[in-house]
Amino acid sequence: MLKEALFGHNYNFTEGDMNRAIVLLAIPMILEMAMESLFGVVDVFFVSRLGPNAVATVGLTESLLTLVFGVAIGLSMATTAFVARRIGEQDPEGAAESSVQAILLGLLLSAVVGAIGILEAPALLHVMGATPAVEANARYTQVMLGGSAVIFLIFLINGIFRGAGDAALAMRTLWLANGINIILDPCLINGWGPFPRLGVLGAAVATTTGRGVGVLFQLWALKSGANRITIRRAQMRFNFPVMWHLMRVSSTGIAQFLIATASWVALIRILSSFGSAVVAGYTIAVRLLVFAILPSWGLSNAAATLVGQNLGAKKPERAEKSVYRTGFYNMIYMGLVSVAFVFFPGILVAIFTRDPAVSSPAISCLSIFGLAFVSYAWGMVLMQAFNGAGDTLTPTLINLLAFWACQIPLAYWFAIRLGRGPRGAFTAVPIADLVFTIAALVLFRRGTWKEQRI
Repeated sequence: MLKEALFGHNYNFTEGDMNRAIVLLAIPMILEMAMESLFGVVDVFFVSRLGPNAVATVGLTESLLTLVFGVAIGLSMATTAFVARRIGEQDPEGAAESSVQAILLGLLLSAVVGAIGILEAPALLHVMGATPAVEANARYTQVMLGGSAVIFLIFLINGIFRGAGDAALAMRTLWLANGINIILDPCLINGWGPFPRLGVLGAAVATTTGRGVGVLFQLWALKSGANRITIRRAQMRFNFPVMWHLMRVSSTGIAQFLIATASWVALIRILSSFGSAVVAGYTIAVRLLVFAILPSWGLSNAAATLVGQNLGAKKPERAEKSVYRTGFYNMIYMGLVSVAFVFFPGILVAIFTRDPAVSSPAISCLSIFGLAFVSYAWGMVLMQAFNGAGDTLTPTLINLLAFWACQIPLAYWFAIRLGRGPRGAFTAVPIADLVFTIAALVLFRRGTWKEQRI
């Protein structure tokens, strides 16, 4: 089973043993998400040697990139839902058509984002509260935002692979992209061998190059004809009815993730008022957090694929069962992560920094965030179940409630009004996560997601 999961297998996820279906999807998806999280961890590991201002540059740019990720992931989730539904209906041609239109739409959006990033990087950093020393590293931000096309495409095409059940292909893409990033990062940052010494800019060049090579591999896989989804030359054109339908479904998906990611931008804006050291500490903590949570997100993606394909095959009961089974496994994993974050945060942070001004807020962040991981594990799976069904509106409303009606007002109140500083802002996060999960569970049990048509 492990071999099938890692190397890919033409398995019918609408029939047979449920546990086997979850394992075959979850293992490559977990490894895929772990590889995606490594981009950030590797970057901050090498950049942390350059000082707090360099780390703060990465952190503030990452907060801006979360908006890009929000759009890319929202469109990716809609694409996954379309592809999974078509595969469940035994319509590979329809799946390929939806895939092409998603890629074209992603290219159009990335062109707008890239132009803004290249032209307005210093102004964007200033709005985020960057100090003059951080603004001096604006070229890092220009490269990261200017290369947003590879971010859009790597998320979108991996969403296509996941929807089709080709999770192993998505995993291999991130392995390749990350391997290149890991090799280039220290070379370009430190000027090893024939490479120029670029400092923090080198991390941006390495990451963008790694993702770019990953996208080339994805495009080759889509054209090869050896997988569930094959794109032919005749399909490589604008199909505006299909694109419009995809845009209509993905609009709420994009809003869903923009609402969530924008809340993290607002949170780091609150934290930036306490200085670059706090931002640097938060950046390190969030990289560790993302490294731990993205595998859980990968497990949740398995639920999205199972829901989409089984609804397409007219098996809503099997779709619901897959969500509860996946949620249980995710709860066990996130429970173990919670123990590590709550009881041993200092050991984890020490890998990146021993500066007390930076490590103190990082340790506080990890230990507080970890309190809600068990409940959030269920929330993540339920949210992806809605998305896999094509019901992107419900998660959007839940995110609006949890993050903007709860998390940001509480973070500001605790940190600024009550004078509790960064710890006050961090405390708002587990409260919002609990609200998020309760709302998702109540709405999931209503069952209206089973009637979604896409």
